[in-house]
Amino acid sequence: MSAPAIVADGMRKTFKSVVAVDHISLEVPKGTVLGLLGVNGAGKTTMVRMLTTVLRPDAGRGTVNGFDVQRRPQDVRRSIGLAGQFAAVDENLTGRENLVLVARLNHLAKTVAAQRAAELLEQFGLTDAADRPVRTYSGGMRRRLDLGAALVTHPPVLFLDEPTTGLDPASRLDLWAVIEGLVHDGTTVLLTTQYLEEADRLADNIVVIDKGRVVAEGTAKQLKARLGDTVIEFEFASPAAAAQAAEVLSTTVEAGTLVRVVMREGSATLRNALNQLDAAGITPAHVALREATLDDVFLTLTNRTPEGE
Repeated sequence: MSAPAIVADGMRKTFKSVVAVDHISLEVPKGTVLGLLGVNGAGKTTMVRMLTTVLRPDAGRGTVNGFDVQRRPQDVRRSIGLAGQFAAVDENLTGRENLVLVARLNHLAKTVAAQRAAELLEQFGLTDAADRPVRTYSGGMRRRLDLGAALVTHPPVLFLDEPTTGLDPASRLDLWAVIEGLVHDGTTVLLTTQYLEEADRLADNIVVIDKGRVVAEGTAKQLKARLGDTVIEFEFASPAAAAQAAEVLSTTVEAGTLVRVVMREGSATLRNALNQLDAAGITPAHVALREATLDDVFLTLTNRTPEGE
């Protein structure tokens, strides 16, 4: 078995009195996607910055493509592509000029840089807009161009820090398809995200972090299985009734008037919940059963929604 493409072993980072990452360990096999899932402030971006040599860890070690991030940072940088939360492109240059500039900064010859720019513009569906200033691009086009810039040198490992933040649903789907194509061709991806649907679709394995610590790890299927197959949703007539019901059922109000209960004991869970509500004189306006999702896993592990901060 080949060595993992990315390894973090007990990595820790503090900023004065704030512990951003608290001894996190993870591995990403070659040619797979790891979804690093957490709310804003959970430590996702700090992990990416340590693994991409932007920040030095206070403790622990990391390797990328076999290179130690502290001892061989230049080799790490030559092995990776990085697309941050915001598109790092020059609005006053054209799409083509942006890609050629990145290629030249990576010491590609002029002819090779021009050829690589043309390849990436075609790959990301930007050929028609190649010679327009980037300030005329939509948000989705800018994100695709930014991802193209991260791939100029054909890096075997790609770090994507919340790549679809702020995109409309259609642009997000387009970018997901691009990422799937890269992985199909052998690229290893570490993807940070707040979007549970994104992790569910793209990630081979998911690490959930909260307050700088790993709180769960596994495939989407394994994480969902921890809760059971079914979730009960009670809808109430008012937020006050929902809050009262949540207290009776020892759970929390998920949103407004919605209260969620995981069915751990089959139909007995539903029967007991209804009996408890009836004894308290609370009548739900609507009751529904559905399969557990990553949203349910996240809420249970962190007691907050992924985009709640």
